[in-house]
Amino acid sequence: MIHGRSWQAHSFGEPKDVLRVEEVEWAAPTQGRVLVKVRVCGVGLPDLLMTTGAYPPLPQPPVVPGQEVAGEVVAAPAGSAFAVGDRVMGSTAFVEGWGGYSDYAYVREAKTVRVPATMTDEEAAGFVIGFRTAYAGLCDRVRVASGEVLLVLGAAGNTGAAAVQLGKALGATVIATAGTEEKLEFCTRIGADNVVNHRTEDVAEVVLAITGGKGADVVFDPVGGELGTRATAAVARLGRIAVIGYASGSWLTLDPLDMVLRNYTAAGVFAGGTVEEDRAAYGQLVELAERGAIRTPVTTVVAFDDVPDVISAVPTAPPGKAVVRIS
Repeated sequence: MIHGRSWQAHSFGEPKDVLRVEEVEWAAPTQGRVLVKVRVCGVGLPDLLMTTGAYPPLPQPPVVPGQEVAGEVVAAPAGSAFAVGDRVMGSTAFVEGWGGYSDYAYVREAKTVRVPATMTDEEAAGFVIGFRTAYAGLCDRVRVASGEVLLVLGAAGNTGAAAVQLGKALGATVIATAGTEEKLEFCTRIGADNVVNHRTEDVAEVVLAITGGKGADVVFDPVGGELGTRATAAVARLGRIAVIGYASGSWLTLDPLDMVLRNYTAAGVFAGGTVEEDRAAYGQLVELAERGAIRTPVTTVVAFDDVPDVISAVPTAPPGKAVVRIS
């Protein structure tokens, strides 16, 4: 057994009210997992949804948030592809109550990747989920092609920022939306060709103007709600919408008649692929990272004691990725 600390919530509510540090024991990992000493844990919207009771896979407390970590393997089962001492990044077993805001975490082996030497621990802790989701959307489900126009909603968030960079790496022209000048400037820095303030401009009108009336070939939507619904008016004929999430609090609304008349499609995107799919995706993503084509845009780094505060601040967080240094 290994002993350590872990942030846990035994009831739903505001993170500052329900999260507590508890002493925990970790046994040797079972097949399909490795035990990692966590150096850095990434922060994301699902952490807030978990603690407030709005995350569908975790309908009842207790919850232990923290979906993705970077650290060092301290134990691995026989036959594992990883060994003690390996520097890795991966997705935790948070659904089973073993999240990453902890001294140690079980990481699913199929979602574990060795960290390239060119990547910091902070960058690694924010890489596997955002870029794997962007890859699932842009390479598997709607397949953006070089020369196409990609519209990314919520482009200053973790998944949106990954989609901006991956879209550019795939040769697309990227239009990014965000709600503040600070976030728009961030989107430009990470590679967006055009930016739209969705709070002060009509996204569909601006996209149609930029594209000469044609519209976007692909819409990447992790936001949903009113913005996602309005963006459907900017989809080109034969275009595709990647339905990622509902950061707005609700999913976009699709009009089947409009889809038929304008010949566009919508595809649901979930990054939970097979072992073979994950291996192929992460192999290509790591290669792009090693070439410098994509990079986790870490903008906020906080300490272990600040976990409740940083999760509570997710709705008003600055652009880019926030991470927590555990050790």
